[in-house]
Amino acid sequence: MSVLEQFRLDGKTALLTGASRGLGKQMALAMAQAGASIVITGRDQANLDQAAAEIGASGVQVSTIKVDMMDMEQCEIMFKELGAGKHGNIDILVNNIGSRTGSQATQDLTLNDWQRAMDFNLTTCFLGTKYIGAAMIERGNGGRIINIASMNAFISNQGIGGRSYETSKAAMVQFTRSTAADWAQFGITANAICPGLFMTDANVEWNKTKPEVIEQITSSTPMGRAGEPNELGPLAVFLASPASSYMTGAALVIDGGYTLW
Repeated sequence: MSVLEQFRLDGKTALLTGASRGLGKQMALAMAQAGASIVITGRDQANLDQAAAEIGASGVQVSTIKVDMMDMEQCEIMFKELGAGKHGNIDILVNNIGSRTGSQATQDLTLNDWQRAMDFNLTTCFLGTKYIGAAMIERGNGGRIINIASMNAFISNQGIGGRSYETSKAAMVQFTRSTAADWAQFGITANAICPGLFMTDANVEWNKTKPEVIEQITSSTPMGRAGEPNELGPLAVFLASPASSYMTGAALVIDGGYTLW
């Protein structure tokens, strides 16, 4: 197999949560271009349909699932069904869903807000890993788990609260490492991607209300800019493909050098 062939995903099916837009959609586009069939989840059917049309332009099969993953009951039901083969065997799981759910200072954060952030960023990752990973183990053909954490697993952004986000992303990295240790024996790799600031549609909107935060991050980044969403896709393809067969338990930071200073 040539070097470039090791990055192909032909015959594989990838499930990406929260992939109707933003970084999730970019990773789905990249994996589709590498040959994988794609399953994406999202809350808005119109966004899902638009994303599916873009992804399907690569000539691969694309399935969509409308689900509110802020609802843990809905989330668990969905993953149970997928683990049972509702959309075929899932070879690649990308736990991408998650965001900063608020910017309150810790002293103003309610228990409900804290739990909401933990569920959205961390419990969803656990549920996906539990049910899809169990199916991978049962099939005995290995698999790939990619958890989308954040550079905030290692640092705290200036000028913004909501530290439940940093906490949940740090926990996600350790959950990834523990999963990698437990499941290496089954041929399953688990790795985390830790993005810095990427100018997704959400961050473009955020820049309108908190431009000082965006400016602080970009001015403190050695590369002097935010990332473009399509710059994340190739890293996800690498972790999903045979090219990364000896990598597991890694947390790969892609932030333009922000965490170097």
